[in-house]
Amino acid sequence: MSRKNLISTVLVSLFTALIIAGTFIRIPLPPVPITLQTLFVLLAGMLLPIPLSLSSVALYLLLGALGLPVFSSGGGLALLTGPTAGFMFGWLPAVLVCGLMGKVKIENKKFYLSYLILTGLLANVALYIPGLMWLGYSRHMNLLKTLAVGLVPFIPGDIIKLIAASIVTLKLKEKVLILLEKED
Repeated sequence: MSRKNLISTVLVSLFTALIIAGTFIRIPLPPVPITLQTLFVLLAGMLLPIPLSLSSVALYLLLGALGLPVFSSGGGLALLTGPTAGFMFGWLPAVLVCGLMGKVKIENKKFYLSYLILTGLLANVALYIPGLMWLGYSRHMNLLKTLAVGLVPFIPGDIIKLIAASIVTLKLKEKVLILLEKED
C-alpha cells in the first residue's frame, strides 16, 4: 500500500470514528436527538477531498446498517428507515457541497473564514432537505410541525457547529492537503 493510500485510509477511518463518537455526545430530543455528528461531517467535508469525505459518511452508514450500534438509537437496517434516516443520508450531499465549495482557492484568511461559514450553511441546507422531507413523511407530520421538531431546535447548535468546523478547517486545511499530496 502506498503512503498516500495509507494516509487516505487513516483519514477515512478517523472521520468515520469521529462521526461515531459524535453520536454519543447528545441531547435526547424526540424524535431527533441533538448530536455532535454534524460537526464531524462538516469537518470531513471541509478538510478532505470529496471521495474521502463521502467514504467516511458511507462507511459510517454501512457500519450502522450491518448492526453495529453507531446510530443514536443503536444499529441495524431498520434504523435507516427511522425518523433520523433522512438526516444521516443528507450527510452525503452535505459533504459533497463542502467538497465542491472547497475547490475555490481563497488567499485572504478573513474572507476565507466567511466563505467556510457560508459553505457550512449551504451544507446544512443540503442535509436538512432530505432530513426534513423524510422526517415529515415517516412521522406523518405537516410542514409546520416538521420544521418545529426537525429544524427550529437545531438552529443554534448547528450555527455553533458550523462556525467551529470553519475555524478548525481554517487552521488545519493546509496541513491535511500537504499530508495528502506527499508521494512515496
